Amino acid sequence: MTDTAPHNEPKLAHFPVTFFAAVMGMAGLTLATHIAEVSWGVPAVLSVLLLLVTIGIFVMIFTFFALKWRRHRAHFLAEWNHPVKKAFFPAISISLLLIATALTPHSAGLARVVWLVGAALQAGLTLAVISGWIGHNPFQQLHISPAWFIPAVGNVVAPIAGVSLGFVELSWLFFSAGLVFWFVLLVLVMNRLIFHDPLTRRLLPTLAILIAPPAVGFLAWINLNGGQADAFARILLNAAFVFAAIVAVQAPKIRTSPFALSWWALSFPMAALTVATFRFAAITGSGFHAALAAVFYAGLLIIMITLVARTLKAIRAAEICVPD
Repeated sequence: MTDTAPHNEPKLAHFPVTFFAAVMGMAGLTLATHIAEVSWGVPAVLSVLLLLVTIGIFVMIFTFFALKWRRHRAHFLAEWNHPVKKAFFPAISISLLLIATALTPHSAGLARVVWLVGAALQAGLTLAVISGWIGHNPFQQLHISPAWFIPAVGNVVAPIAGVSLGFVELSWLFFSAGLVFWFVLLVLVMNRLIFHDPLTRRLLPTLAILIAPPAVGFLAWINLNGGQADAFARILLNAAFVFAAIVAVQAPKIRTSPFALSWWALSFPMAALTVATFRFAAITGSGFHAALAAVFYAGLLIIMITLVARTLKAIRAAEICVPD
């Protein structure tokens, strides 16, 4: 069944893949809450509740997106072939990898299954997206945005749970691929941001994605390196701090941009930075970083509350799932 579907489902045809950024944000909040609970000696109650909510949101969004593929195939393929939206598809597999990471302290067996599914999907989507970038359609500089980091970030997410779940060599494979493509894409994205037209107002929030690769890379490297905060780990973490400062300077512009689902790009990078800072504080015993992690966590809560409220408001106003 294609786009001859009944006219009572027009919203479904425009259900965007960017909704999975919300799942990434919720999963990031879950992980940040869990490490905060551990750091502060608080029972893991809120993080478990958030995990259940995250799983429920993922199932709901995945169901709608699968229905879009079945009933509105042309719209689905148009989104897949879009030079900007294409990069958001690996958010599906990243969501699964993050859910697996959050499940690990509670059910390693279930986490292992979810991780394998997420890793397989991540590998397939990474190859598909990069193959779509190479030698097919001529891309222009305006098509490049920080969202292009998403496929790379997904690969670096894999080792965060993969090492403890027993997939050490696979974790090294994903980490190597993610790190190499992050370096390549960083050059392309910075060239775009500095020497070409500014990002559109709808895409401005994606600047926050600059924070994610080094923050997630720090967490992955720590696990692959036996929990040691060596020189490379410190370079990754401090690079995340630098990018966070750059994004903070751009915050006034982001606040004045019109709300769109791209705003959810603010959530996961902030969560990754929070978790990385908590982890560094625990490894090194740094009181400064422990306090900084608490500040980041408070900021993450404010961001998440704002995003949820703005999203619900946009849904009520029928501003979501409409043609671009």
